[in-house]
Amino acid sequence: MVSLVFRPRLFSVLRGYDRARLRADVFAGLTVGIVALPLAMAFAMASGVTPQAGLFTAIIAGFLAAFFGGTRTSVTGPTGAFIVVIYGIVAKYGVASLLVCTFMAGAMLVLMGVLRLGQVIRFFPMPLITGFTNGIAVLIFLTQLKDFFGLQIAQMPAGFFAVVKTLSANLGHFDGPTLALSASSLLLILLWPRRINKYLPSPFAALLLATLAVALFHLPVATIGSRFGGIPQGLPAFAPLSLDWNTLSDLMAPAFTIALLGAIESLLCAVVADSLTGDKHDANQELIGQGIANLVVPFFGGIPATGALARTATNIGNGGQTPVSGMVHALALLLVILVVAPLAAYIPLAVLAAILISVALKMGDWDWHKARQYPRRDTTILVVTFVLTVAFDLTVAVEVGLLMAAVFFIQSMASHTGVHRLVPEHAVLFERHSIAGKTVPPGCAAFRIEGALFFGAADVVEDILKQAPEAHVIILQLHRMVLLDTTGLLALSALNARLAENERTLVLCGAAPEMQGLMEGSRLAEEVGADNLQPDLTTALERARALLTPAA
Repeated sequence: MVSLVFRPRLFSVLRGYDRARLRADVFAGLTVGIVALPLAMAFAMASGVTPQAGLFTAIIAGFLAAFFGGTRTSVTGPTGAFIVVIYGIVAKYGVASLLVCTFMAGAMLVLMGVLRLGQVIRFFPMPLITGFTNGIAVLIFLTQLKDFFGLQIAQMPAGFFAVVKTLSANLGHFDGPTLALSASSLLLILLWPRRINKYLPSPFAALLLATLAVALFHLPVATIGSRFGGIPQGLPAFAPLSLDWNTLSDLMAPAFTIALLGAIESLLCAVVADSLTGDKHDANQELIGQGIANLVVPFFGGIPATGALARTATNIGNGGQTPVSGMVHALALLLVILVVAPLAAYIPLAVLAAILISVALKMGDWDWHKARQYPRRDTTILVVTFVLTVAFDLTVAVEVGLLMAAVFFIQSMASHTGVHRLVPEHAVLFERHSIAGKTVPPGCAAFRIEGALFFGAADVVEDILKQAPEAHVIILQLHRMVLLDTTGLLALSALNARLAENERTLVLCGAAPEMQGLMEGSRLAEEVGADNLQPDLTTALERARALLTPAA
């Protein structure tokens, strides 16, 4: 039976809410608003819509998702992950159909939350997510070269090969002032000191300086005013959706892509927020909150929105503690629309292109050497998903990547299944791994992983810290672990890192030769240390006693 529990996180955190929390949330929200201002406009323009559509999305979706969502600190708005999908929909069907797609995607997200499908997203393996994220980053980079170089191209095509062909034919006809402004903006963003970035984010600094340069020196470059006529000053107007029943069936596939991508991005953002704050999000409520935001925003000309990782990290880094900070970020952007919108006409398109190129460079994981350290099947999924995303379509990439992951998983699980004859020597062999007759020293806690530690079950490792918050040494027994993949390796590495931060130690014992090889190949063995890799529970307990015994 479907559970219809509706529990927005805001309602629970407001119990005991005080002035100190409000002050922290207001400061964090205002800071995130500064970060979101250039990003919202840049993402919208890269998607083929007006800059105000991005601002309206950040305001409305940002407020509603914070109000109805299932996290404490996530910030919602337009993101780079949607650019390729939105641009393709606008190019093929038009902006009116994009609004319908956004509404349909919102309904799908709400349905996912009501059906409690939030935990299903964890079955997307990390190599697949990394693959399509890197592919999206490459496409964003390519589509921004037009405004970065000031090329006189009326409309950029939607496909990868068409984009490359168009750029190749026009790249030699760049505009000098535009390139100088965009290149200097990009360098400023990439080289901006971290200690200053907390108080004055680099994208906002670049936007401010470039806009001042254009306004004061009358630089002959394209601006929001010359391209769009500026940004209207005032509240976004409500308008009913224009529904064409003849194309409704054609919009189902892109709407599902938006919903699926939005679910993945928002829940990944929530997981990262949890790791930074020690909190635990409600995945199903977060999907409902994101769904409500996407249901409402198209009636005001907005585009799809989801949890934004960079803005969420900024929120947490500046002291945001509750969903109030996300709501304040939306109100800060609303204030910009109402007060300083006319000044947006001077914003050069070159600086927005520079901001998006910096986003593309940062959003991808470009350490391909690291990918080669993990099992070949996971590296294959990553590469295939990346190539399909860049060359063809995100939907195709996800479908093929999931199919490959399922096939590889079945093959791997099948290879670890067999019939083994029992012999008397086994009694002696397994005695080394049994806790019977052994004593766990004070300050130590021992756990055993059974079954497969893979992308669908790696979160079980997080429960270890909750069950033994005071233990100085954690022993993790692996002799009954039948499968270990990249996501599992990353989970063990994260556990070791979190323990090391608090001067605690992880001891792994009983790993089968194949698992031992995977840990050594991924450098997990090096991170844990040779002394903390033991053959069985007996020697692991001896190692724990040695660690817990004060030095003479």
